[in-house]
Amino acid sequence: MTGVSEREGLTLEELKKKMADFAKERDWDQFHSPRNLLLALVGEVGELSEIFQWRGEVPRGLPEWKEEEKQHLGEELSDVLLYLVRLSDICGVDLGKAALRKLELNAMKYPVKLCKGSSKKHTQINNTDNISGQ
Repeated sequence: MTGVSEREGLTLEELKKKMADFAKERDWDQFHSPRNLLLALVGEVGELSEIFQWRGEVPRGLPEWKEEEKQHLGEELSDVLLYLVRLSDICGVDLGKAALRKLELNAMKYPVKLCKGSSKKHTQINNTDNISGQ
C-alpha cells in the first residue's frame, strides 16, 4: 500500500480496491463475512467514541487537542471508514451511489424552507407544504 500518503483525493473505488487487495494478500477474505465486518465496524466505532468520552463538547478543528491526539483520532476514523468500505463491497453496495441517494432522500425529508437552523427530526416538522407541492 505504497504511495497512498503521497497524493490526495483517493476515491471510494480506489479505496475499495486497496482494501480488497489487502485482504486477498493476507488470505482474509474467508473471514470477511458481512456479519464479521459489521461487528468489527461496531468495535471501531466504540474505539472512536472512547476518544470523545468525558470531554464534553469540543470546538470544531479541535484547537485544544495535542497533535498526537488528532493523529489517534485520524487512525480511528480511518478504521471506521475502512471497515465501512469493505462491508459495502462485500455486500455488493455501491457506497458512493448509496450515499448520494441518501442525501437526495434527506433533502426531501428536510427541505431547507422548513428545516434551516432547526435540529428537529423530520417527524417533528410541518411538512404539509412540501407534500402538497406548494
